[in-house]
Amino acid sequence: MSDKPKQLNEDTSFKVSIKSLIAIGAAITTVVGMWFALQADIQEAKELPVIEIPPSDVSRMEFDMKDQLIRQTIMTTQSDVEEIKEDIKRLEEKIDRLRWDH
Repeated sequence: MSDKPKQLNEDTSFKVSIKSLIAIGAAITTVVGMWFALQADIQEAKELPVIEIPPSDVSRMEFDMKDQLIRQTIMTTQSDVEEIKEDIKRLEEKIDRLRWDH
């Protein structure tokens, strides 16, 4: 064997199977198809109308009123939970007394 590196010229040949050529052709076709589809999507997006978000119509007074209502609801719920806890304690005490009586 010679240690000379091979040089590419018009006499250089290489073998490629038909299967490889078909795979390369399919890959190129797929990439080109995707490119054109992407370009069409970009063009369509450019033609779509711009959707503007309407400005918020919530006034400061309305916000404060809703905030106050939410806070009041939380406080009411908290007092309801405390009442339920008291009821549970009383029920547990009654159950304990009934157990000791029998």
